[in-house]
Amino acid sequence: MKAGTIKQLLLLTDGCSNTGEDPVMMAAFARRRGITVNVIGIVDDIQNGAGLEEINAIATAGGGESRIVKAASLSETVVNVTRQAMTGTIYSIINEELRGILNKETTVESLPPETRSEIAEKVEDISEEAALELLVLTDMSASMKLKLPAVKEALYDLAVTMQSRIGPSSFSLWTFPGKYSAAEERIGWTSDSKKLADSFPHLVSGGITPTGPAIRQSLSSFLEMDEYDEKTI
Repeated sequence: MKAGTIKQLLLLTDGCSNTGEDPVMMAAFARRRGITVNVIGIVDDIQNGAGLEEINAIATAGGGESRIVKAASLSETVVNVTRQAMTGTIYSIINEELRGILNKETTVESLPPETRSEIAEKVEDISEEAALELLVLTDMSASMKLKLPAVKEALYDLAVTMQSRIGPSSFSLWTFPGKYSAAEERIGWTSDSKKLADSFPHLVSGGITPTGPAIRQSLSSFLEMDEYDEKTI
């Protein structure tokens, strides 16, 4: 069994989108396109409850993981969420194959313990060997200003961890709001994950929070990547 290319959009935000399309609907659209949307909410001591609800709703609609953390815990969380989402994607593929083979609602969890253990080992291997396309979409609105140093540190740690993978990895960095549009591509697709963090010293925060439009716009990057892959085959 092969997982193919695992596609993830990792949204770093404090919630509180305030303009444009519903980000939950945009996350659902991404999921239908085979892109998992993970969301990490970066909070402080005073946090808008609606923002937290939005963070969880976006991840649920996108079939991904969500975490609510303070800035000090961001680095570890970014790495763990990325890995757990990869594992979840692979398990989803296995469950689909089981249903196709057995023609009934069978999942890995319903299999005997010994079989589940064997599958878990295989999933771990696949998650290290499968191709990964990871787009990081970072909220740069005014409410994120004091949290950006933690975001930069988290991207450094993510770069180090992902470069240790066996399988090929491609990364892209988008931020929102953009200067002239909802979102802006800062780093195009690259296998050098260090560029994710290296670009961050040049970024400044400010403006509104168009989370939904930013998700929609950044998804075009995956389409461009697919077209590139087809041309290189």
